[in-house]
Amino acid sequence: MERLDCDRMLVAVMELGSFAAAAERLGTSSGQASKLISRLESELGVQLLKRSTRSLYPTEIGQAYVERVKSILDDFDALDASVRHASGNPTGRLKLSVPLTFGTHSLAPALIAFAKAWPEIELDISFSDRLVNIVDEGFDMALRIGRLSDSSLITRRLSDIRIIVAASDAYLREHGAPEDVCQLAEHSCIIDTNFREPGNWQFRDENKRILSVAIEGRLRFSNAEACLGAAVAGLGIARMPTFIAGDRLREGVIKPLLRQYEMPPLGLYVVYPPARYLAHKVRALTDFLEAYYAGEAAWDRGW
Repeated sequence: MERLDCDRMLVAVMELGSFAAAAERLGTSSGQASKLISRLESELGVQLLKRSTRSLYPTEIGQAYVERVKSILDDFDALDASVRHASGNPTGRLKLSVPLTFGTHSLAPALIAFAKAWPEIELDISFSDRLVNIVDEGFDMALRIGRLSDSSLITRRLSDIRIIVAASDAYLREHGAPEDVCQLAEHSCIIDTNFREPGNWQFRDENKRILSVAIEGRLRFSNAEACLGAAVAGLGIARMPTFIAGDRLREGVIKPLLRQYEMPPLGLYVVYPPARYLAHKVRALTDFLEAYYAGEAAWDRGW
């Protein structure tokens, strides 16, 4: 297996451009990464990488070798995954990227339940709103929220993610409730800067036309939970996902507004790279999450 380790390290170095980044991906040190490449070059009798203090790039034969060996490693991993799938329970480390707020607020209980159900799988979860490159950064899969553009990734939809506007009774008693989206300009709005266009709130009218409304507000948070807290405190009207607002809506602490103008829901998706054989651990988590989020979302019930 040592030759495989050398080949994997070479591919990682070529993809990431440095020994340090490749070592981090493969869970070793920069020194060990360099030794693996030197060992491979010695075994093959050729120079695969040209090194200097400022740059690292492949030789012509190194580039050709990586292009061939990468497909061989992919086939080996696919064969390994298929055998493991046929032989029993999934095992190994599963690296997953998930959106920060959804991950900590709504996904963590599902992951804990999965960890109990599959004790031989090691979970490595990154909570971040940064759109990671799954392949280049060594992730097995990711959860994403939105309307996904076409890509080479495989996607499976898990649930709807509704976006609503809401305010507290205290705010509505003092300022009244807007009956039309154009009246939002007369209100204090709480702005979540995580949205792609935070200063423009989108709605859809009865004719399915998209309405974009310019919003002003003195409170701007890059966190939906902070926006919810400000709305509960009576500081204005907030636009937020129902997975954040659902509990407060059920309790009647805040009221949904302008429901006739609500946009179609976004999607919650599992995404992962295509492969000839899907790794058993990826399939296990994907199937688990599909079952966990089946039917109407828990955060949309009872209000």
